[in-house]
Amino acid sequence: MLIAETPLLDVYCITPPRFGDHRGFFSESWNKKALANAGLILPDFVQDNHSMSREVGTVRGLHFQSPPHAQGKLVRCGRGAIFDVAVDVRKGSSTYGQWVGEKLSFENGKQLWVPAGFLHGFMTLEPDSEITYKCTDHYAPECDGAVKWDSCGIEWPLEGITPIISDKDEKAQAFSDFVTPFTKANT
Repeated sequence: MLIAETPLLDVYCITPPRFGDHRGFFSESWNKKALANAGLILPDFVQDNHSMSREVGTVRGLHFQSPPHAQGKLVRCGRGAIFDVAVDVRKGSSTYGQWVGEKLSFENGKQLWVPAGFLHGFMTLEPDSEITYKCTDHYAPECDGAVKWDSCGIEWPLEGITPIISDKDEKAQAFSDFVTPFTKANT
């Protein structure tokens, strides 16, 4: 299990090994013991989600779930490719308001660990991209929130692409209006 730090404290890029032959490959996409042996202890996961986006340039996010049902997410791309993003919104964090983006694809097998206290979103880079992610808390609609995808200074790979945004995400609050419910202590 390859674990790489990102510029944001507590966000990691995790690449499980693949074992292949002429038939294809096998990989353990999640192994709690292997991660612990590599020095990374993640919270327990309680829910798995799967989404598919048909068009290149589909943007989903930036989403969060506030306390007491804040969610950490372990995100991977099962088909296609995405640009996955995390934005630190933990009050008191030395990287508050900063973001990191990582290309996750079927080909590279990378995963991004996005802990509670971060906004999360992604943009599809290939058609029919499928995203699966493990969550540390159940979905709670009363804690669901969003920040406008283009209000955090993220350098989305938009060259030649017109983004496709849901009405909900287009109407989300700007980052400049966002009052974070997160502190370093409650994440």
